[in-house]
Amino acid sequence: MSQEQKMFTQNGWLVQAEHMPSPHFDKRCDQEKVSLLVIHNISLPAGQFGQHYISDLFLGKLDTTQHPSFSDLAGVRVSAHCLIQRDGNIIQYVSFHDKAWHAGISQFNGRERCNDFSIGIELEGTDDIPYTPEQYQQLVNLTRCLQDDFPAIMSNVVGHCDIAPNRKTDPGQSFNWDYFRQQLS
Repeated sequence: MSQEQKMFTQNGWLVQAEHMPSPHFDKRCDQEKVSLLVIHNISLPAGQFGQHYISDLFLGKLDTTQHPSFSDLAGVRVSAHCLIQRDGNIIQYVSFHDKAWHAGISQFNGRERCNDFSIGIELEGTDDIPYTPEQYQQLVNLTRCLQDDFPAIMSNVVGHCDIAPNRKTDPGQSFNWDYFRQQLS
């Protein structure tokens, strides 16, 4: 696994990330504290990696004629705060101070609308293909950085499946929670 890298944010943006600002976000309510980190997965087309389609989707620029499976995404407005690609590269789409549109209908500890109080991190992947060592290392580095900035997420790191259990399965059985938590501690 690659070396631990201390990450920093500046005005809600990760200094070490490529920035591609998405139009798909809302301002957070001033009194709303970030208290949850949600881990997702995504690949477009499903099971294919290293292409520009995920960024196109989050930027509202996906040409839905490029692949038959994209037809379901016509008009979809979605984003995440960050995407960690297979090689460990991080792209940030939404400031951590704002609400990315990543969780959808969701609930955590009795609170609905998780976008209001969470940060969403996408891993380029699927439920059943193992994630790369580079992705785990960058996720650990990013999580530590976010815990420094938002201490309330220290004990609240979950999968999309945990906040939308009847609707979502990501990050899936391929995500090694024990390994991730061991590397984080």
